[in-house]
Amino acid sequence: MANYPVQKITKSRIAEVDFSNLEFGKHISDHMLVCVFENGSWGQPSIVPFGDLSLSPAMLSLHYGQAIFEGMKAFRMNDGRITIFRPDKHYLRLNRSLDRMCMPTLPKEIFLEGLSQLIRLDEQWLPGTHGSSLYLRPFSFASESRLGVKISDKYHFIILTSPAGSYQPKPYRLKVEKHYARTVEGGTGFAKCAGNYGGAYYPTRMAVREGYDQVLWTDGKEHQYIDEVGMMNVMFMIDGVLHTPQLNTAILEGITRDSILTIARDMGLKVEERRIKVSEIEQAFKENRITEAFGVGTAAVVAPIAAINIEGTDYTVQAPDSNSFQLKAKQLLHDMRMGVSHDKYGWNYIVG
Repeated sequence: MANYPVQKITKSRIAEVDFSNLEFGKHISDHMLVCVFENGSWGQPSIVPFGDLSLSPAMLSLHYGQAIFEGMKAFRMNDGRITIFRPDKHYLRLNRSLDRMCMPTLPKEIFLEGLSQLIRLDEQWLPGTHGSSLYLRPFSFASESRLGVKISDKYHFIILTSPAGSYQPKPYRLKVEKHYARTVEGGTGFAKCAGNYGGAYYPTRMAVREGYDQVLWTDGKEHQYIDEVGMMNVMFMIDGVLHTPQLNTAILEGITRDSILTIARDMGLKVEERRIKVSEIEQAFKENRITEAFGVGTAAVVAPIAAINIEGTDYTVQAPDSNSFQLKAKQLLHDMRMGVSHDKYGWNYIVG
């Protein structure tokens, strides 16, 4: 594998960081990887000091939305090695997003080697405390300067890293959204593109003003079926069976979602991936058959849900305890990442 050119900083900013009180995404590590696509191919990646870019205000991504990203984590294992969690799966999703947005797919070497070399260079930014990580943000955007509506001929691919502390969210209060849509089948919901998030802000802000933390999205056509939470996939334990909406083009295929489902099946749990009606969840609440409800995603891994508002009624979910599947699954993932237990699935990518 090639070693990419590196321009090192003259003075690190790491002294500005309070590692005992990390705010997610606030601090960006010293360096970033940059690679440019033009004249039909990706150029030579390079690692440079983190800083502002000189780009045209007429670049196409600002006007027509060709922009995608990934969210990943690297961890320091108990033996001191550094692992990236499931980068192969993230790479596949990145290229699916690029392809959906008519952007050039990225060679795997640039993705994996870029991550590895950047992490090794800024290794001191990876916290060593329990539950902490180095958040990884690969992203790409159209950078051709042109005001016409067209597919760009030039793109930037960049990787940023950011130290992240242990994420312990309070249990979420959700509002089922039956008016606005995050996306629809046939749209870009399965892609991790910027517009999906920008378009979700307004209904989410309305839900927050009503006392909720996030929106629980329903299908954009009938608003009868559950899709996902604002930043996570969603799961329900009903009558001892783990239920989650089946994937379609309106739902992001979460890497944590896949990991949790794999663990559940190996634990002998019955798992159902299918279309789930809001009315079915409402009835299960009324009959006290839902014992767990939680979101799954990169940031929190598992995020308990405390209440779900359906058509104006709040239905509460009991807090997880030591016997809850969600906490057991979260601990199993943590132990694999840390090297405490055997990585039977080969999900750890050790940074050499």
